[in-house]
Amino acid sequence: MPGPARAGAVLFAKDVANLVRFYESVLGMACVHQDADHAVIENPDLQLVVHGLPDHIAQQIALSTPPTPRAQVPVKLFASVADLDAALEQVHAGGGVAVGAAWQGPGFRAVDVADAEGNVMQLRAWPE
Repeated sequence: MPGPARAGAVLFAKDVANLVRFYESVLGMACVHQDADHAVIENPDLQLVVHGLPDHIAQQIALSTPPTPRAQVPVKLFASVADLDAALEQVHAGGGVAVGAAWQGPGFRAVDVADAEGNVMQLRAWPE
């Protein structure tokens, strides 16, 4: 997906580099552009712009280990992965956590996870 994507999401972060590593690992994304304030990462299905928060806002955010999921937000992303169990291993290795147990959806298996900053997203795996 070189160049500007037709769809994607902007994810605001306290630690841009850490979240880029997390999503590269969990979703197989690659960084296609980076500067001091943001990074653009993508895979064939999704483009994310990980944008650094201004210092005066970032200083007000306390991160914890493990992260505290921020589920009370108006948007939750979802993304497909080839292997849900392998993706969960990468979530934990990258400082994230599962938010509840995996469940069966209509034609897919899913689990909600929180990234290293607590942003909640759903991972979905489709049967082959």
